[in-house]
Parts: sequence; C-alpha cells; structure tokens
Amino acid sequence: METLKKHYGKILCMILLYYTIYAGFDGKVPRQPILNETVRNLYFHVTMWFSMIFLLGTSVYHSIKYLRSGDVQADLKSYSYVETGLVFALMGLVTGSFWAKFTWGDWWTNDPKLNSVAVGLLIYLAYLLVRSSLPEEQQKARVSSVYNIFAFVVFMVLIWILPRMTDSLHPGNGGNPGFNSMDLDNRMRMVFYPAIIGWTLLGFWIAGLRIRIKQLDQQIEENN
Repeated sequence: METLKKHYGKILCMILLYYTIYAGFDGKVPRQPILNETVRNLYFHVTMWFSMIFLLGTSVYHSIKYLRSGDVQADLKSYSYVETGLVFALMGLVTGSFWAKFTWGDWWTNDPKLNSVAVGLLIYLAYLLVRSSLPEEQQKARVSSVYNIFAFVVFMVLIWILPRMTDSLHPGNGGNPGFNSMDLDNRMRMVFYPAIIGWTLLGFWIAGLRIRIKQLDQQIEENN
C-alpha cells in the first residue's frame, strides 16, 4: 500500500495521457473552417507548452533558491527542470509545425510568435552552453542561475506579450480571436484540461528521474 501511494502521481499521469491520446485521435471535435480535424492537436501542442512553462518556472524557483542559500542541490534541480522543459518545448515545436502545415500551408511561417519562440529557445540553448563552458562548479551554478532567471523573463515576454502587439496567425494574438466556446466546446474541455495535467505530471516525472541520475553521478564522483 505504501508503495502504491508513492506512485499515485505516476499512475494518474499514465491514465490521463492514455485518455488524452485516445480522445485526441478518436474523440469527437467541433467542425470548424480551416482547422477541421487539426483542432485535435490542441490536446498536444498547446498542453505541451503549458507543461514547458511550468517546468521552466520551477527551474527559476530553484535558481532563486540557490542564489539565496548556495544549496548545490537547488542548482542541480534547476538545471534538470530546464533540460526537461526544453524537451517539451521541442515537442511543442514539432506538433506546432505539423499543425501549421495543415492549416497555414507551410511547416514554418514568418509569424511573430513562431519567430519569438525560436529566439527564446536560442536563449535557453545559450544557457546550456554557459553551463558547459564554466569549469568551476560554484561559478557555473551562480552564473547559470542568474542567466536562467533572465532567460525565463525574456522568454515569457517573447511568447506572451510581443506577439499580441503585432499581426499574428496564432489565435489570441495580433487581433485574432482565441479559442472560444464554438472552437473549444465542453467535449474538448473534458480532454484539454486533463491533458495539461497529464503532460505536466509527465514532465515532472522525467525531471525527477534526471535529478536522481545527477545525484547518483555526484555520489559516484565524491566516492572516487
């Protein structure tokens, strides 16, 4: 029973993702011009981006914690959450590219939000380069923690604020209406919100595994 309690989150994650994938491919969705069946990608593309934001936000929390306490474990956790967040960012890009191909006619369009995402990901790739280029552990942790906070703030501005200030193909940006009651009906909400929870749980599950691997590596290095 105790073992089962420890895995409640993982079990819930698997149930929600199974439900999401099944409903995403076989569930009923509203028929809308242009979007048609591609609206199913809402359960994947958008929800993966939500998971990415939660993961990157958690990494910022641990970066701040490191800067305040100097706890090496906080830096390790921050790094792991960034790594996992970038995985979900790439999955969001891939699913978004498929969506763009079937609705806008191209894998990548000159859209402000797409370009802002690309710039934001380059900023985070620079974070990884910063960590790999600094040999001294304390300096690496301190510099990367400060950089991570800066990167998150800039990324949020790039994907949430700037696209709303100009023309954009994305719903809810550049004067385009967001998903309303006609697009996201009650049937889709019954999948969309659990999908956010499911993908987020998966992200934190993966990040937790990354943290445990890094901790084991640290223990091996200390013992040697």
